[in-house]
Amino acid sequence: METFTAPMPPLEPKPHQGMPPLDQSGSPLSFFEFWPMWAFYPPVFVYVLWLMVRYRGVLLPTVANPSFPGGGFFGESKAEILDLAVTHAPDWVAPFVTIDRPDFGGNDQALASLTQAALAKLMQAGLSLPVVAKPDLGCRGAGVRLVRTEAALRDYLSAFPAGARLLLQRYVAFEGEAGVFYCRHPYERTGQVPSITLKYFPYVHGDGVRTLRELILADPRAGRLAHLYLPRHAARLDTVPAKDEPVRLAFAGSHSRGAIFRNGTDLVTPAMAARFDMIAKSIPEFYFGRFDIRFEDFARVQQGEGFTIVEANGAGAESTHIWDRKTNLLTAWADLMKQYRLLFQIGRANLDRGFKPLSIAEFRQWHRREKTLTPLYPSTD
Repeated sequence: METFTAPMPPLEPKPHQGMPPLDQSGSPLSFFEFWPMWAFYPPVFVYVLWLMVRYRGVLLPTVANPSFPGGGFFGESKAEILDLAVTHAPDWVAPFVTIDRPDFGGNDQALASLTQAALAKLMQAGLSLPVVAKPDLGCRGAGVRLVRTEAALRDYLSAFPAGARLLLQRYVAFEGEAGVFYCRHPYERTGQVPSITLKYFPYVHGDGVRTLRELILADPRAGRLAHLYLPRHAARLDTVPAKDEPVRLAFAGSHSRGAIFRNGTDLVTPAMAARFDMIAKSIPEFYFGRFDIRFEDFARVQQGEGFTIVEANGAGAESTHIWDRKTNLLTAWADLMKQYRLLFQIGRANLDRGFKPLSIAEFRQWHRREKTLTPLYPSTD
């Protein structure tokens, strides 16, 4: 089978190029920013229990977006949701292909054949390396990698769990990334953008003297998250970056993987809100979720232009602006409670319109499947 080497777009834009200036004043982290889930979420969970009683439904979130599998609440297929978005808003969504990873029992020839089949599928879709590889099921950046070469693709396919599906998506080679939260009541004509999170990728800069390990440990923020960054860069920790050389510490725009989140809600413009409302309403029966976007210049995003959707999240999406280190704990809890109240209101309205949520048995099956697969995914860039 014919192989190919794609022309490589610029993979290393300047740090934070096209983003609003990164405010680094004050503490680099909030005191609760990296609390374990069991420590942070109990007040929100208690509030959700009350919402279940108030709106008379345990799994109303699974019907918040009737066109999404399970409303996009948990265990949903990224491919099915992105396919809806590509179908109805093709100009705004990064194209992708899906690959089902068979169990070939360590057979090198079968792995080589799968790699060539994946390359052929990319070519048929008009795509080429580099691409972003990610699992079809999963959240919080699990298993996300930038695949630049055929060898890297083969390694990713080899490490991916047998019987699971993955996506290969066009790489949007810009530094700018944001999460745009959207919601609309089914009986309302116009939706709103109540939250936007600006996602900055962490860097350290070489001084020509210290090793990468020393630079990470000396950085005010990275040094406190060394458990995230050191394993990821193990192969080069003892190398010395050149003077002023930027070294990016994380690729995935996920807070739990080390990306820096800032609250950009005050930067939302009417033009921006109108554009996301138009895109959301073009997707059938979509009312609640978050668009993860990449862009070259945030000023154009504010005009409602110049961005590409790389992921569309449903009812399980979170207003991630709460992970800005200037957000206090009570505000973070209050914002999440407001989000869940909207989610249950929308779910209740859709139930009243005749849509049916998942059963508890179905939800448990979906939950178990994702929880089983997530630890098996390749490490995240």
